[in-house]
Amino acid sequence: MSSIETIDIIMALDKSEDHEARIKKAARKLKVHPSQIHDIRLRKHSIDARKKDIMVQLRIEVGLGMMLPADPTISANYTSVANNAAVMIIIGCGPAGMFAALRALELGYKPIILERGKDASARRFDLAPLLREGRVIEDSNYCFGEGGAGTFSDGKLYTRATKRGPVRDVYETLVAHGAPHRILTDAHPHIGSNLLPNVVKAIRQSILDSGGEVHFKTKVNGLLKSEDGKKIHGVSTTDGKEFIGDSVILATGHSARDIYSLLASEGVLMERKTFAVGVRIEHPQPLIDSIQYHYQRGVKRPDILPAARYRLATKIGGRGVHSFCMCPGGFIVPAATENDEVVVNGMSLSRRDSPFANSGMVVSVEPEDTAEFDAEYGILSGMAFQKSLEVLASKAGGGEQKAPAQRVTDFLNQKTSSSLANTSYFPGLLSAPLHELMPEFIVSRMQTGLKKFGKGMRGYITEEAGMIGFETRTSSPLRIPRNDENFQHPEIHGLYPCAEGAGYAGGIISAALDGIKCAEAAAAVKN
Repeated sequence: MSSIETIDIIMALDKSEDHEARIKKAARKLKVHPSQIHDIRLRKHSIDARKKDIMVQLRIEVGLGMMLPADPTISANYTSVANNAAVMIIIGCGPAGMFAALRALELGYKPIILERGKDASARRFDLAPLLREGRVIEDSNYCFGEGGAGTFSDGKLYTRATKRGPVRDVYETLVAHGAPHRILTDAHPHIGSNLLPNVVKAIRQSILDSGGEVHFKTKVNGLLKSEDGKKIHGVSTTDGKEFIGDSVILATGHSARDIYSLLASEGVLMERKTFAVGVRIEHPQPLIDSIQYHYQRGVKRPDILPAARYRLATKIGGRGVHSFCMCPGGFIVPAATENDEVVVNGMSLSRRDSPFANSGMVVSVEPEDTAEFDAEYGILSGMAFQKSLEVLASKAGGGEQKAPAQRVTDFLNQKTSSSLANTSYFPGLLSAPLHELMPEFIVSRMQTGLKKFGKGMRGYITEEAGMIGFETRTSSPLRIPRNDENFQHPEIHGLYPCAEGAGYAGGIISAALDGIKCAEAAAAVKN
């Protein structure tokens, strides 16, 4: 009898790569003789390190009495829209904008992407003065440019937003454009900042080959609306051009502050929302490995195990305290978008072989926490709060993108560090009292949260751990509202607020999914 079965099996770590062991385990679970298994294919792979005996969890597809059919070929094929009259204007070339463009092609619309930054290759060169001279090129940096903030800051693909749309389709699209095939089976897929730029460039080429347009160094400075202001038909740019389309998808990311200012000046409805700020916390990766994999420090991590990650979260005094964007085997990078600020973020290469592990450690900020900025900045008070911390970090670090830093133990004891822990942050650090620089409501909650985390993850609180300020760009402080049914702004017909910058996503995959949904919504509405 022939059949195809999908089963979940758990195996000891030392057998996880043993094909024969997998067959025997599957045979026992299916209650058949191993000889009846003619084919076996891995569908999902994860490591469970919660207990001392590390286990590997596998989802496998088994061919009983038959070979498994070949998987469909994953390829990037899009119909040409070069001569199509229907046009979608997409502002921003991050994951939301790029996936919106790919979906537009499938729906018969010509996508026109407008991106303030440069293409991925040129953008890479602009990171050199940022790292070596501490000089920010304000429209081409870790936040702005082709691929968005994720291109040069890690490329983590794991998402819990599985109910938001076809996650598998997004992964397959990435593979079709050059991403490693393993992202289809890894439980926590990751491309890496060294590989992701080529994937991004390949997606751009698909858009161009199918008749779409991508305009770099093209910064939007105005909305073209009807006389009554209730319908948008295009945008203007700083170089004096106008782009006209049937719809406008606003996918600018959470750091395009000029867009928020533009919307505020034109009276476009926006809403305050919760966001989070804090620091980057950095440990030696071998320390995190020893904690998470339950072995003594100094023991070499087996090659089969990835650099260990962690996720920490609690609630203190009505505010969330949590780790954010954890980068095992990674680096801390300067993510400022203007020269008078210091912002830090994390990234990893595909190998994740840096000797450091870093993570954001942040505290939730509610709209009432930024009330001191209300009188001057109104709806933009959260943005002003972020900016004030970034300017403060620049001054405390001494300029040139040097960042203020403190040992974790000294932060908890509220004293300035006489020396600092080793770091991956290339521009350099300057010892500073972070416990005095950050607002008290953040400091007190972070101190309490860290103590709690240290009890659950013994060894986490150590003199080897450093805190670097400030992590402020976790998400947008604003939401640009949209209707639940048609995704349009409630007051402007044809405007589709999208992804992170509009407050509807948080990461590469969720942003890509939101871009797809916005493109579908725009195509479904006759403007």
